[in-house]
Amino acid sequence: MKKILVTGCNGQLGRAINQLYSKNNEIEIVNTDVADLNITDVSKVLELVRQIKPYAIINCAAHTGVDACETECDSAYRINAIGPRNLSIAATETKAKMIHISTDYVFAGDATTPYLEFDKPDPQGMYGKTKLAGEHFVEQFARNYFIIRTAWLYGDGKNFVKTMLRLSETNDTVRVVKDQVGSPTSAKELARIIDKLIWTENYGLFHGTCEGVASWADFAEEIFKLSKKSTQVVKVTTEEYGNPVKRPAYSVLENYMLKLTTNYRAADWQDALAEYLK
Repeated sequence: MKKILVTGCNGQLGRAINQLYSKNNEIEIVNTDVADLNITDVSKVLELVRQIKPYAIINCAAHTGVDACETECDSAYRINAIGPRNLSIAATETKAKMIHISTDYVFAGDATTPYLEFDKPDPQGMYGKTKLAGEHFVEQFARNYFIIRTAWLYGDGKNFVKTMLRLSETNDTVRVVKDQVGSPTSAKELARIIDKLIWTENYGLFHGTCEGVASWADFAEEIFKLSKKSTQVVKVTTEEYGNPVKRPAYSVLENYMLKLTTNYRAADWQDALAEYLK
């Protein structure tokens, strides 16, 4: 039986991974969250990983509060950079595979064509900067690693889809940004992408999102359409909406390496959303 250590197990991706492998008798998932394992403490990480001796470590833990990262810089660096470093050190010592989840925020978000894995990162905020630092630590300290950048993730937990459905219960209209575009990605589909890679020696940097492009407003309209809600989307600009921290205007990631090395094509975002809403 192969053991897989999952950090951040109570997050959307952590839950999707557990669901994916729930009926697989050849895999034992060892779940940890912040109460069980402080990934920012290298001695605690080494102690647990030495004890478990996992086949792989999947790091789903992150400080994902984009606005909060601007004021909680030390905490963001500890969780998003030092944590992956510690897990990578432990993975190398125990010969485990290291799977680290990163983000579209490592890019400036000012492109007009999908970002490839080979494009130069240029994070604009602390969230992106700390996540990029985490990528660099994984590259530096892990021997056998997969870094998977994803974007616009939703699954079992607090997310945009649930927020829209909640708002639709009491609102005839909702204001949603029209000038930020990306690829809405279900945690279930990202878990499948991880599964395509984890059993291989196909190491390196990958993008892992659903296929297709949408604005947040397009995403909201599709949610209401599939859920048969009559709520109307009022499309506004980012400036009109008012965010304290700049968001990438263009977050589309091309799963180029995934297609090039595995021939796996992720689900279209509309299909993944329909599956999720069922």
